[in-house]
Amino acid sequence: MIPTAVYDTNVVVSAVLKPGSIPASLVALALAKEVRLFISPAILDEYTDTLKSAKFGFDPDTVGAFLRDLEQAAVKVSPTQQVTQAPHEPDNRFLECAQKARAQYLVTGNKRHFPFPEFEGTKIVNPAQFARLLAG
Repeated sequence: MIPTAVYDTNVVVSAVLKPGSIPASLVALALAKEVRLFISPAILDEYTDTLKSAKFGFDPDTVGAFLRDLEQAAVKVSPTQQVTQAPHEPDNRFLECAQKARAQYLVTGNKRHFPFPEFEGTKIVNPAQFARLLAG
């Protein structure tokens, strides 16, 4: 069975910043459809805004191609229930996506924004934990 996941923006940014890193390998698995990655319109917007921000200085054409590939590989869902569990309000979009998709995992490098081990059946793990689970 293919594992199902939602990736927090910090996982995607780390993948682009550090080729060869654990986050990069997790994104590669999603692109290869060895992990069923779920995204929502709000998550895609956040990925886009973050990767295209001047803060990182990524080449816009490279970012555009990467995001198109990621969007094609991912399964898009449109959450209908509003969630208010995360202390950092924008992080609720990831919980909403995970809830709608019934994803097994929410992968984040920032677990303090998700101070609970699980949300409605979705386990919240960091990239290293998810990589170990996949290798397991």
